[in-house]
Amino acid sequence: MAFELPALPYALDALAPHISKETLEFHYGKHHQTYVTKLNELTEGTDLANSTLEDVIKTSDGPLFNNSAQVWNHTFYWNSMSPNGGGEPTGEVADAINSAFGSYQTFRDQFAEAATTQFGSGWAWLVQGDKGLEIVKTSNADLPLKHDQKAVLTIDVWEHAYYIDFRNARPNYINTYLDSLVNWEFVAKNMAS
Repeated sequence: MAFELPALPYALDALAPHISKETLEFHYGKHHQTYVTKLNELTEGTDLANSTLEDVIKTSDGPLFNNSAQVWNHTFYWNSMSPNGGGEPTGEVADAINSAFGSYQTFRDQFAEAATTQFGSGWAWLVQGDKGLEIVKTSNADLPLKHDQKAVLTIDVWEHAYYIDFRNARPNYINTYLDSLVNWEFVAKNMAS
């Protein structure tokens, strides 16, 4: 069974004016689709063709890992955003963030710092472990799943995620993401599962 490009959880223009339809047409329609296409090429006719995406990620390296992980990462990233997102969380998410970081502002500062200082291409993540929430960053296609960590939120800091809308101003993209796009309902669902 072939891997498929998951549908976006919103219309291509739903994140505008923060992230443009043009960015999503390229980022989702071209980049994400290419990872799915390459993953299918690499698994066709192998035992992995009928595996779950997570199993492929956990057992692979090289191009197979890169493409499978990027399919997963991007799907998770799209769900980490919402047209009605951003700002401070409430309820159990707010409680968990306050417990782990002392305040939302401290979390925000540390998450933005991780995303800003990720050298080159990569991701910043909020992960949930036995000791609560923590922030990690990964290079290229690497992801928490490969390190037995549970991701609850991510931001993509590959240049193709923001260059059309923000050019080289990665910090502006990160601030926009935090202020206007974070899907706290998705975070709550991930923390509860």
